[in-house]
Amino acid sequence: MFERNYYYLVAGLPDILIDQKKLSFSIADFREDMEYHLHPDDYRLVEMLHLPADNNNLLNLLMKSGGEFDDSGKYSQEELEEEIREPGAAPGYMQRFITAYKSETSVFEGLSWEDQLTWLYYDHVRGCSNKFLRDWFEFDLNIRNIVAGINVRKHKLKGKKYLIGDNYIVQAVRKSTLKDFGLANDFEYMEKLISVQDNDNLLEREKAMDIMRWDFLDEANTFNYFTVEVLLAYVIKLQMVQRWLDMDQETGQELFRKLLDQLEKSYEFPKEFSEK
Repeated sequence: MFERNYYYLVAGLPDILIDQKKLSFSIADFREDMEYHLHPDDYRLVEMLHLPADNNNLLNLLMKSGGEFDDSGKYSQEELEEEIREPGAAPGYMQRFITAYKSETSVFEGLSWEDQLTWLYYDHVRGCSNKFLRDWFEFDLNIRNIVAGINVRKHKLKGKKYLIGDNYIVQAVRKSTLKDFGLANDFEYMEKLISVQDNDNLLEREKAMDIMRWDFLDEANTFNYFTVEVLLAYVIKLQMVQRWLDMDQETGQELFRKLLDQLEKSYEFPKEFSEK
């Protein structure tokens, strides 16, 4: 397949680190530059990385939760509200979710509405034409499911409620009684992931997993130099950096309260996780 090269854009990318203290430009500014410079087919790949914001906005609107609208997604609030009234313009997975939610018919039994939408999103993006993105989304989903499996086992929960998708990783997590779920030879980061989960500090665990994601992106782009894959990885890294920059004490507590919400309902947390 023909690969377009973006020499000027890639050569001008500022260096970023996962733990840097500030960004000299916003994700919105960078996205605007890419929309101007990238071929439309390549920019559509970039938009896939911003769909999680649309997913959150859609959930908030459907559930009438009153959450603040996140303008980093592809769709405006007016566009999503129109989509809820009459699905037809958004990606198929969103349309399917809206229809299911309005009819109170689960797409995936036993999962929260948020997890059902997440499952539909991952199915959508893992079917894209770009191998780099397919590999990235598969990797990210595998990490999430393995971590969910470790927590399920640790806290004696019902695993089916917390796993998304149905690939070989999910099957192993559901069935295996081994510490590594029998995945040591199939998932390169398995040993490191288990080690990370042994850390009692939640923030340090999250940072370590983001470093694993960062390393995966670098390795996946070893032989890519000026192609759109380099820019896609840069967007993902920017999102990670921005997430940590936004995580002041108050915001951090809220973000991790959301991460642990489902588990919190199933067992009593140690005192260090309680609000102070």
